[in-house]
Amino acid sequence: MGVAMVVLVTAAVAALSALRASPSGRAMLAVRSAPAAALASGVSVVRTKLLLFTLSAGLAGFGGVMYASYNTRVTATDFTAMTGLIWLAVVVAAGVRRPQFAVVAGLVFALVPHVLADYVTESAHLPVILFGLAGLALANDPDGYCAALPTRLHRRRAARAGAARADAPPVERAVPSPRPAPEAPDSGPPALELRGVHAGYDGASVLHGVDLAVHGGEILALLGPNGAGKSTTCRVAAGLLSSSSGRVYVAGRDATDGGPVARSRAGVLLAPEGRGIFPALSIEENLTLHLPDRADRDAVYGRFAGLADRRGVAAGSLSGGEQQLLALAPLLQKPPQVLIADEPSLGLAPRVVDEVFTLLRELRAAGTALLLVEEKAAEILGVADTVAYLSQGRVSWCGPRAEVRTERLTEAYLGIAGGAATPDGTADSGGRAGGGAAAEGVARA
Repeated sequence: MGVAMVVLVTAAVAALSALRASPSGRAMLAVRSAPAAALASGVSVVRTKLLLFTLSAGLAGFGGVMYASYNTRVTATDFTAMTGLIWLAVVVAAGVRRPQFAVVAGLVFALVPHVLADYVTESAHLPVILFGLAGLALANDPDGYCAALPTRLHRRRAARAGAARADAPPVERAVPSPRPAPEAPDSGPPALELRGVHAGYDGASVLHGVDLAVHGGEILALLGPNGAGKSTTCRVAAGLLSSSSGRVYVAGRDATDGGPVARSRAGVLLAPEGRGIFPALSIEENLTLHLPDRADRDAVYGRFAGLADRRGVAAGSLSGGEQQLLALAPLLQKPPQVLIADEPSLGLAPRVVDEVFTLLRELRAAGTALLLVEEKAAEILGVADTVAYLSQGRVSWCGPRAEVRTERLTEAYLGIAGGAATPDGTADSGGRAGGGAAAEGVARA
């Protein structure tokens, strides 16, 4: 019986490990880490959760059958609340990120009490002490002590590798030069178009007839103060929020009724505010979600050495700039049809902002249509081909970057002239007060 259990447990662990490395497993990890980002990346959250619940229920049933077979009987008194709490504590302390950790937790639960009783003490206070120590361990390593071991080993190897590289002569890495941007956008239908879009939340209207269009190889900068509806526009364009009226077109095709999964498969990707990454996943796993081909990932690592050196590190431990580069890196290898970036420079140092906008220029040169949303206009006006100003849920002006009057745009942000900037300097009644920080950025542009 014992041999059969070992074989079955080994088979279950191997199957779960293979599932974790598969596209379905990576989708589960993405949904667990960041559901909104997974949805924007084309992962069906509902379908993935149903699959996850089905597998977990089946595995729990399998474990129950094994337990009953080993004990030859199961009664209501075999599963007390205290026993369940102890099981839960042991599993969480070991870690819930890998199936192997569950096996370690089972061995700890079965063997450690006997070892302590035979060689340490039989004191009744021992369980309380162990619970306290487990709490301290979790405070230090929330993922469990098993998960902390690979991280520490990786840090030691990285430190040794860093010392070795310090003694070696520097190696120049070839960095591809960005291709020049096209002089004019495509003459065909817009890659993304919003016509008369109305949308809001819980009955409160936020967008009031928004009209926008961005072509392939074009950067459209959407500016406006806080509360103007910029992020709502991004959510509607990406399919995360349904419009109450109006239409959304992708490459000339009506995509209004398609959800975020359909938009993503049509080539529309959203980089949401706060980085479009999965914090709990490693750098390698984040890239694999977008680039299943290893050759594509190797190309990314060849350009971004900082990511290559820490490919096993959780993405959430990276700095803000590194997270933004991780979000954009796979898109450079496989450019989407449309990229919607909400506040791509939020919280980044000026040097990193320059690097991010250089990458966005490369995407434009590759033919991607970019809708960039910013509150601070100074950084984005230098890369935009077209500028649209959003005020109180309406596009009050849209035109070429060369026709933007920065002083009038500043007045629109501050509410001095009561309107948005227009090519001829006249004010539009859609302006409102607010956005002083953004206005200051325009003044510096």
